[in-house]
Amino acid sequence: MDKRWVLADTFSKELNESLSRELNISNELTELLLQRGVTTFDDAKTFFRPSLNHLHDPFLMKGMDQAVNRLCEAIFSQEKIMIYGDYDVDGTTSVSLVYGFLGKFSENLMYYIPDRYTEGYGISSKGIETAKEEGIGLIISLDCGIRAVDKAALAKSYGIDLIICDHHLPGDQLPDALAVLDPKQSDCPYPYKELSGCGVGFKLMQGFCMQNSIDLEELFQFLDLLAVSIASDIVPITGENRVMAYYGLKKLNQTPCPGLQALIDVSGLKGELDITSIVFYIGPRINATGRLTHAHDSVRLLTAKDQSETEAFAEVLNARNKERKDFDKSITEEALEMVEADEQLKVARSTVLFKNDWHKGVIGIVASRCIEKYYRPTIILTESSEKATGSARSIEGFDIHDAISQCSELLEQFGGHTHAAGLTLRIENVPAFQQKFEEIVSSTIASDILTPKVDVDMEVNLDFVNYKNYSIIKQMSPFGPHNQKPVFISRNVQLKYPARILKEEHLKASLYQDGNEFVYEAIGFGLADKAELIASGQPFDIAFQIEENEFRGNKSLQLIIKDIKIA
Repeated sequence: MDKRWVLADTFSKELNESLSRELNISNELTELLLQRGVTTFDDAKTFFRPSLNHLHDPFLMKGMDQAVNRLCEAIFSQEKIMIYGDYDVDGTTSVSLVYGFLGKFSENLMYYIPDRYTEGYGISSKGIETAKEEGIGLIISLDCGIRAVDKAALAKSYGIDLIICDHHLPGDQLPDALAVLDPKQSDCPYPYKELSGCGVGFKLMQGFCMQNSIDLEELFQFLDLLAVSIASDIVPITGENRVMAYYGLKKLNQTPCPGLQALIDVSGLKGELDITSIVFYIGPRINATGRLTHAHDSVRLLTAKDQSETEAFAEVLNARNKERKDFDKSITEEALEMVEADEQLKVARSTVLFKNDWHKGVIGIVASRCIEKYYRPTIILTESSEKATGSARSIEGFDIHDAISQCSELLEQFGGHTHAAGLTLRIENVPAFQQKFEEIVSSTIASDILTPKVDVDMEVNLDFVNYKNYSIIKQMSPFGPHNQKPVFISRNVQLKYPARILKEEHLKASLYQDGNEFVYEAIGFGLADKAELIASGQPFDIAFQIEENEFRGNKSLQLIIKDIKIA
């Protein structure tokens, strides 16, 4: 698939050179910092030396005073407290963090995770009814609740107080809860708006510590769970999130909680873990139980203390993840075959597919897999409770929630945001929805965004690739949304030796550039189809990242090729 390379804007020469002198680094490295919002010496100091002292005062968050006071009252009067969380990674890590931390101060805690299939997303009526039956006086909801107006009213009618800790956008009406903690509230003065759901729960615990003169080091023992949440929920790795991810990864690499250690072991992970390790190995295993069975298995693992327990729970999660992969693979193959068998679908600007026996827990993943192949807004639907229910995924620059909303007369319900959404409709309405959605996408989507892009930081010669520069780039981690690992372009590169294909899909090459005798080892994952393009002997351009490779105890730098174009 062809890709367009989009080079980042450059900053003024004066600003670059001034900061370059102050920091005593090259203009290229200075440009990388400017692109990440680092414009002064003090910014650079904060960026390169994250400190837990940089965390904001939790009491700056709207509702925090009321929430902490009510939590203290419940703890000290030995009320029963329910910790309620969503069934995804953010929700289960939130519950594990708050339940695990508050367990030091109360024996009257229970946690509740809704069932994806019988209760759906967010606070459920069943959850509130369970709280009533259990004699719960206070519910703390995590990673959900900001739009649960009716469920908050139900809890209030039962005399149960509700503290909502959420990070999603509020609706027009806020729930009538005892306290609503969500930095995205328009009138919330909290300075950082991009916390994960677990991050908001962490801030509540931080407020509890400060109010009761509890050493924050006790809370910081749970930062590994918070790092897993930040990575898995794809929130920006900036500001406060970057500080918490930095220290959470330290904890994860040095002394992870027993449950995460068991997951690391069962995943076969070696070496230093980073955000990518969480996204591709740890997060999916935690998520798999909520997709296929019930997410309380994940909380059991993440809160377990006994090694034999954690090993058993980790094996359960690993088995569920293997099942998830099997469903994912087989359904993706079916979905792609459906597109290839339909001439109209092959040339359409959207993909909307329905099959009544596809597994509801993986259709969101399948939608993302289809985008990898066709790169266009995609909705995958299956049958649930005699309705068609589905997950929508978009491409950068297209608001899929808005497009779905324009089909609202065909839908029973829908919700989500610009990049992802969920929807339910009558099965008999699926053909009409497919047609209308395609009409809306075709009439509104810009042609250029149907070509995937590679965001490029800057153009460099290959001699930029050295350990001096790499050591500074590495200190810009943790990498993730809004602080991605830098991507560079080098032009007029040539093959030193014929390229090799690994495992029928990856490209391995040795590269050089005129004027530079050094040979650079490179690998392009999934780029085997580019082998013929570069075999002609013509110079070519590469978009790449720099990574350290270790083989048989020897370390060297290698290029991770993202794309190739003939020069």
